[in-house]
Amino acid sequence: QVQLVESGGGLVQTGGSLRLSCAASGLTFSMYVMGWFRQAPGKEREFVAAIGRNGGNTYYADSVKGRFTISRDNAKNTVYLQMNSLKPEDTAVYYCAAGPSYSRLRYDYTYWGQGTQVTVSS
Repeated sequence: QVQLVESGGGLVQTGGSLRLSCAASGLTFSMYVMGWFRQAPGKEREFVAAIGRNGGNTYYADSVKGRFTISRDNAKNTVYLQMNSLKPEDTAVYYCAAGPSYSRLRYDYTYWGQGTQVTVSS
């Protein structure tokens, strides 16, 4: 049974930082592209970042480029999202996802975590 478990969310002030983690089990982690998505209340789930199987390629939404960094540790079956210079508009539930290839589309990812709440206060 595949499980993706996010952690590290919380409440932070504008300009602050958080690091999200997503621990994977039940799948061959190194065979999957990993992505982070987020969903704010009343909005569609949107792409945030993705990372290739060996960590060599990374992709970001324009809204987070230069502020967020995605990384992975295949030995620990874990993907991370370092979020710096946080803004109130970054407030959302953040989800990690595993898919067979890089995509910015949520429908192209096979497995999903349950999400972790990030709230940025102004």
